[in-house]
Parts: sequence; C-alpha cells; structure tokens
Amino acid sequence: MKRHFVTIKDIARELKISVATVSRALRDTYDVNQETRQLVLRKAEEMNYKPNFNATGLVKNSSHNIGIILPTITNYYFSTVVTGIQEVAYQRGYNIVLYITNDSAEREKDILNDLSLGNIDGLLVSVSSQPGQNDHFEQIIADGIPIVFFDRVAPDIKASKIMQDDYQGAYEAVEHLIGQGYKKIAHIAGPSGLLFTERRMEGFMAAMKEHRLPVKDEWIIHSGFSMDFGRRDTLQLLQCKTRPDAIFAVNDRKAVGAMLALKQQHINIGRQMGIIGFTNDPMCEIISPTLTTVEEPALEVGRKSCEFLLNHINKKNFPPQELTLPTKLIVRESTRRK
Repeated sequence: MKRHFVTIKDIARELKISVATVSRALRDTYDVNQETRQLVLRKAEEMNYKPNFNATGLVKNSSHNIGIILPTITNYYFSTVVTGIQEVAYQRGYNIVLYITNDSAEREKDILNDLSLGNIDGLLVSVSSQPGQNDHFEQIIADGIPIVFFDRVAPDIKASKIMQDDYQGAYEAVEHLIGQGYKKIAHIAGPSGLLFTERRMEGFMAAMKEHRLPVKDEWIIHSGFSMDFGRRDTLQLLQCKTRPDAIFAVNDRKAVGAMLALKQQHINIGRQMGIIGFTNDPMCEIISPTLTTVEEPALEVGRKSCEFLLNHINKKNFPPQELTLPTKLIVRESTRRK
C-alpha cells in the first residue's frame, strides 16, 4: 500500500486557511502573526508533516545544509557548541556539514576556496588563532552565503556574531583571586590578535588596576591553547625573579597544564599558588585539586548562532546582530588558600 505523505494542502484543509498562509507560516515570514504560525506548527507536528526538501530546494535554490567551520572538535567547548547547533538545526529540518581547520589560517582559506556554495545555505564560523586576512569570508558573503561568527569572531567583518562575556568573566576571575588574598597574579593568555584573547586580557588588567596591584610584563605570556602550552608557560613563570602567587589561564586546558607543572615542582596548589581557568570543562571536577573556572555558555552559543543563521537564510534583509552571553564563576579547590 502506497504511503500517504502529508502536504501543506492537507494542513491548510484541516485548519481551513489558505495554502499560501501555511507555507508562509512554516517559513516564518514577517507577514504571518505568531498566533497563526503556532497554530500551523502544532497542526504540522500533529499530522507528522515532513517538508519535501528536494522539491523546495529546487524552487528556492536551497540545500537545507549548514556548514560549520571549527578550529578543532576535540575539546569540550566546541563539541558542546556543535551539540547546540545541531539541536536547533534538526528542529528546523537542516543538516550540518562539519569542516575542521586544525587551527590553521591556510587550511581555513582552502576550505572556503573549495566550498561548493550550491551545497550549503549558510556558514557558522569560529576562526583560527593564526593571524591572517579575512577577505576570504567577505567573498563568501558577497556570493550570497550568510555567515555567523561565534566565540572566535572576525571583528572587522560586518556579520552576526555570538560571544560570551569574556571581559566580565576575566574580571570576575581575577577579583576572586584577589578576594582570596593573592596579590601577584600572572596571566597565561591565548595567541595575540584574537578578539576574545584581548577581551580576557582587558578584564584581567582592569581588575588588577581597580585593586591597585602591579602587573609585571614577565607575568603575561601569550601562547597556544593546549595543556602543553599551559605547562610550559608556568615553568617559565617559575623562573621569574619575582614569582607570581596565582595564575589566571585563558582556558581550562592551559590551567590544567599549569597545575601539572606546579605538581612537578612540588608547589601546593591553592595554598602556595592559586589557579583559575576559563570554560568549565568536565575535567575541572576530575583533576585534584578541583579547578576553579569561569563557565562559558557553550550550548547556548551554539543554539543562538544557529538561530541567527537561519534568520539570515530565511528572512529577507535580516540585519547583522551581535549577542554577548553571560559567564559564571565556579569556585573550587584550586583557589582556596586554606
């Protein structure tokens, strides 16, 4: 027996409204009120309506594919962001196509140059940490493919951007250290040139200035984001003539690397030197002592990024927007002096 597929005509007949109204409601166009749209969506779910993307794609030149360009997929933050993206994309009938740059600006350009624009409707991008020009993104936008940047954004490109409040998160992290009695605070930062690296640096500096604490040049080290960089940066700090008594790390992986270096040197974490990270990776609760950190809203960054991109794809003249989501301080053992 041939299976009957529900169409928008069936929904329109059930609701006694026009086929055009159903179509516009499903596409979330500006000229359908929310009451009608919710009515159509509920009926579509009740009738198990499935859009025919093969047909609509031919008419609208749409693939219902979203591209995601990431520096890496092997850390907690980015994998959680992708989970949030996929959640929204799946609900709206879109597939995701993942591209990994391995944090290489050259690889990033190659991906964009080789991209088949007919196979994707938009891009979600977190840029590589290597310095480089962003004209390859501008060309994609000029070709009619919308881009939404998240976390590591390209500040000089006019496009929607989703970020966490890196400045405030860093400020609260350093204030917490100061409140625990640490006075000589170092910062093992990310690579120079990334906006979120700069914002976290600014938050660090603002808190130190607010409390009139000195910041020595040798206490600030820019390097990569890995655990190994955190270990090496910390060993370098331990060679300073005046040792810091606390470290604010740009992310949790570097903070864990710092903890390993301190353990190697038999330095008591917390009592002798405080450590705080940024992300709230699950390993923060596994390592001993547990790691104080700043929680990033990774899942919500993914959801909002995808929502913004779908607005750009489906709504004419949707203007570029920026959204900054709040962070949260999570206090654990690594910053307790007693």
